[in-house]
Amino acid sequence: MKTLQEIIDSSKRIVFFGGAGVSTESGIPDFRSVDGLYNQTYAYPPETILSRTFFELHPREFYRFYRDKMLALDAKPNKAHLKLAERERKGKLSAVVTQNIDGLHQKAGSKNVFELHGSVHRNYCMDCGKFYPPEYILHSEGIPRCECGGVIKPDVVLYEEGLDSATVTGALREISAADTLIVAGTSLSVYPAAGFLDYFRGRELVLINRDPTPADRKATLVIHDKVGKILSEINI
Repeated sequence: MKTLQEIIDSSKRIVFFGGAGVSTESGIPDFRSVDGLYNQTYAYPPETILSRTFFELHPREFYRFYRDKMLALDAKPNKAHLKLAERERKGKLSAVVTQNIDGLHQKAGSKNVFELHGSVHRNYCMDCGKFYPPEYILHSEGIPRCECGGVIKPDVVLYEEGLDSATVTGALREISAADTLIVAGTSLSVYPAAGFLDYFRGRELVLINRDPTPADRKATLVIHDKVGKILSEINI
């Protein structure tokens, strides 16, 4: 903790790169841990359900899973989200790059957030483009439809879909300009997001994750612990 504090105190441009482990302390399950979604039993594997092909071929089953497992609208920001938002307000954090789709960084007060995989809080008609809030999806039945009759799709990146180019460009710009990159709560096993670390040219790479990651050997500092616990102990 002393080393982490020293790194943060000496940094002028910090970027935070986070994954599912940032939100688990808010009660949102991750995907790859022992008790995560990928180890639960459904009629289809979650990787299949959350694909563009499945969405198009079996939209009713997609939305049954999506409402049940992906819409954690009552979740609240935890210590990690709140601490990052506080650092940004004080000018000590340049950006948050997240693989999460829960919107908890914004709910905590963070402004410069790059959501690589989209957000459950944005939903659009595939025909006319009309916006719908997540509550509309949650309380609809079967396949949610627009008043024009079109199917409403969450603005989340499904398997087989590419990342939004503007979001990617912005995230890579921030990572490339950072002198310290804090990577937390991610297994760094999902690409292309995991490859974003290759664009970091700064001095200090900090990894905070419950389990080891492929990038541990490249890091200045590695901490195997809960993200919220560690960040809450850092002084602003």
